[in-house]
Amino acid sequence: MRTGNKSKSKAKKAIRAISGHISFGEMLLSYREAQEISQVEMAKKLNISKQDLCNIERGRKHVSFERAVSFAHSLGMPPRTFAKYALQDQLDKAGLEGDVFID
Repeated sequence: MRTGNKSKSKAKKAIRAISGHISFGEMLLSYREAQEISQVEMAKKLNISKQDLCNIERGRKHVSFERAVSFAHSLGMPPRTFAKYALQDQLDKAGLEGDVFID
C-alpha cells in the first residue's frame, strides 16, 4: 500500500513541477523530506501535533498567513516564502485565479 502512495506522491510532484504551482502543505512536505526529518520531529519544531502536520501536508488543513510566518520563524526559513504559499492556498480555496507574488 505504501508503494502506491509513494507513486501517487511522485506523480503529483511531477505534475506540480510542470505547472509550477504547489500548495503550502506540499512545500512543507518537500522541506521536511529534504531535511530528512520525521513528521514527529517536524511537528515538535512547529509546536503542533503530528496529525495536524499530516493534515497540512496532505492539504486537508489550511494554514493562516500568520501561522505560516510563525512556522517559517520556527524553522529558520524566510517568512515571505511561507507567507506566499499560505496566501496562494487561500486564493485557490476561494476559487480565484491568479498567482501571489511577494517582493
